[in-house]
Amino acid sequence: MGHSVGDGIIVAAIAAAIVAYLYFGHVERRRRLEIVHQERLAAMDKGIPLPELPLDPARVPKPTDPKETLIHGIVWSAFGIGSMITLRLLDVFPNAPALWPLPLPLAFLGVGLILYYALASERAR
Repeated sequence: MGHSVGDGIIVAAIAAAIVAYLYFGHVERRRRLEIVHQERLAAMDKGIPLPELPLDPARVPKPTDPKETLIHGIVWSAFGIGSMITLRLLDVFPNAPALWPLPLPLAFLGVGLILYYALASERAR
């Protein structure tokens, strides 16, 4: 399967967009550090003591949502059951093996996540 010139242009445009995003992020960080450096030099000239600054501020992770497992469970269950229904309805070849049970583990994963949420929320009360 060959690729056309248009495919190459699309890949080059996506690569250029990624490189530009990274470059402008680097330029912005460098500009911010230069401003902080100038402010610190001005403060040192005036004799104001300054604490050391980290180059990047520490990122505080946001707390996880307690209903996250419930949401994942509902999505996985719906995806698994919907896939089983679709494969059952698309069973057009009578002599072919049945494919509808293939997404059953996804549905079980969703049901397990919902049960985990229910048990964990009961224990938290």
